[in-house]
Amino acid sequence: MSDKRIYNILFHTHTISGIVISVLLYVIFFAGSFSFFRDEIVNWERNQTVKNTEAFDLDFDVALDTLNTTYNLNSRDIELSKHFIEQRIGVAFSAPKDTILNPNTKVNRYSTLDTKSYVENSYDGDYTLGEFLYRLHFFAQMQPIGYMLAGFVAFFFLFAIITGVIVHWSKIVSNFYTFRPYAKLKTLWTDAHTALGVIGLPFQFVYAVTGAFFMIKAIIIAPTVFFLFNGDSAKFYDDLGYSHPEYEYTHTPLDKDFSLNYYVDKTEALWPNFDATQIHVFNYGDANMHVMIEGHLKYKDKYTAVGEAIYKVDTDTLIHKKDPNQSATYLDGVKNVMFRLHYGDYGGMTLKLVSFLLGIISCVVILSGVMIWGVARNKKTISEKKRRFNAWLVTIYLAICLSMYPITALSFIAVKINNHASKTFIYSFYFIGWLLLTLFYSIKKDNYFTNKNTLLLGSIFGFLIPITNGIMTNNWVWLSYKNDQFQIFFIDVFWIVLSTITLYAYFKLKSKPKD
Repeated sequence: MSDKRIYNILFHTHTISGIVISVLLYVIFFAGSFSFFRDEIVNWERNQTVKNTEAFDLDFDVALDTLNTTYNLNSRDIELSKHFIEQRIGVAFSAPKDTILNPNTKVNRYSTLDTKSYVENSYDGDYTLGEFLYRLHFFAQMQPIGYMLAGFVAFFFLFAIITGVIVHWSKIVSNFYTFRPYAKLKTLWTDAHTALGVIGLPFQFVYAVTGAFFMIKAIIIAPTVFFLFNGDSAKFYDDLGYSHPEYEYTHTPLDKDFSLNYYVDKTEALWPNFDATQIHVFNYGDANMHVMIEGHLKYKDKYTAVGEAIYKVDTDTLIHKKDPNQSATYLDGVKNVMFRLHYGDYGGMTLKLVSFLLGIISCVVILSGVMIWGVARNKKTISEKKRRFNAWLVTIYLAICLSMYPITALSFIAVKINNHASKTFIYSFYFIGWLLLTLFYSIKKDNYFTNKNTLLLGSIFGFLIPITNGIMTNNWVWLSYKNDQFQIFFIDVFWIVLSTITLYAYFKLKSKPKD
């Protein structure tokens, strides 16, 4: 096969794979870019400021007493988890193993507990826009197919990256330094696509690999369990380190006082700079009660350093420990490196800002690729019917993608006005608003107008966000700065800066370009 034939195959493969996933990929990168600030958005919504730490920040004994009053925790297994930097922790517990001692058989699948007021809320009742955008970037709202869809998009994106690099390899350096803003439209989009694609290439490659790893693994699990583990899923998850030990319930009450604070303090004393992030209590109130505390060293000390300690409460003995200071196992290394690379939470706010910028650059790369495809197929050699279809397709693509900016900004205003907005409200407001904007721009059939108008609306709504926050909470940006309320201050300033940049871009687009 000739070199030209191979080049053409790779070129068309790159084009087709890119076009097929372009809209979905744009949604992933746009929502994913805002997801880097998920915790800041959540705290801004709730008008709360918390310590910037992965560790728990609460009185565990008060928390258990509060839950015990409501549910009767006797003979249950309990899990407390802290996944995000916010004033909520996750709570889950099993059904009681002794229904005589504890007739309350309710199982708590998952809820949240406020670490200051100790008020419990359901997951849906405690929903936030930050959580919505975070989950939108892997299509969690489209279950049961959302995760797999996001995984396949990530996989095809990886395919598009590899074929794109191969296709452009010979000219990748020279083309990177070539930008012709006054050339014809196809040349302009091609230069932008190449230059920005090279800038964001490492970032895009990392997120394509890690995204595919997280989402497609669900498809791999079933055949792996069937063929390699003879259908034993428990053994499979145990080997991957996702299961927890089980302890026999003895039906004998614990004959001593119990303090969860004591065991957390005891564990943190074992390893300096250790952050406890998950706590498991097995057989609450039973003589065979055990406490398992999991966590990691601070990322500034060690990138991958997972630790755990298990105590038998009756004898107050440490029966198992996993020292985070020792070299991580291959399995722990892979799991944690994948998570940390994808979340970008190990380098502080600087890394989050850089990741956000690279995510938005990736959005521009996706749009420029669509525009190249559209302009290249608007030729007289192509039939009028196909040209109209191609133009319609590009218009729809741009309407869906570009309208995400104004509806996202408007949603910030909506959740602030509608304090404690429910999951139903956020879903309805965002998706209906997105649909209406998409329909409006699609009917308008003017890509230049769509581009300018979304920039203008997004900028206006963005400037109104800190104003709305100030009116609703009386916590104006200068007050949040003065009171060291960083998360609230950051989101207000973030929108001011972002809106200024997009408004500047709006005014730079002075005249409608011609092909």
